[in-house]
Amino acid sequence: MATLTTTIKEEITLNNNSYNNERSLDISSVNEVVKRIVTVSTTESGLLGFSTASSTDLSKSYLAGQFDEDDVRYIRITNLDSTNHVTLTFRDEDSTEFAIKVDAGHSFIYPGDNSGGVKDTMHAGGSALTVSLNDLVDITATADTDSCDVEVFVGSA
Repeated sequence: MATLTTTIKEEITLNNNSYNNERSLDISSVNEVVKRIVTVSTTESGLLGFSTASSTDLSKSYLAGQFDEDDVRYIRITNLDSTNHVTLTFRDEDSTEFAIKVDAGHSFIYPGDNSGGVKDTMHAGGSALTVSLNDLVDITATADTDSCDVEVFVGSA
């Protein structure tokens, strides 16, 4: 097992004032890493799948793979395209969803729980005032006007 260190860094100077910032996080007990570049088409496709270790539903296909929901600690999805955006849709065990646009060159980070993976980490619905966190089941992706390459990085226990 190893420690995955993630670092987010911003650098900008406005009116001779520096607003630079850097934050690091150490995620312990990581023993599996997947880093893949996959092509996302303009038709919604499964990007990442999550299930329990005892799940027998292996019939679904995901471009970047399927993972044990208890073990995922960190997910980064980067749009490598220079002009087109991709839409990522996150679905939970109740089949509620939320979607986010990831523009050309941008990244989206989904943090897993330090000890529980992606179980009980998301809520989607008409109101976020009453939150009951559910398991992340999968992430799908759709490219805007033309296929886009995306880089997927997953760290798991």
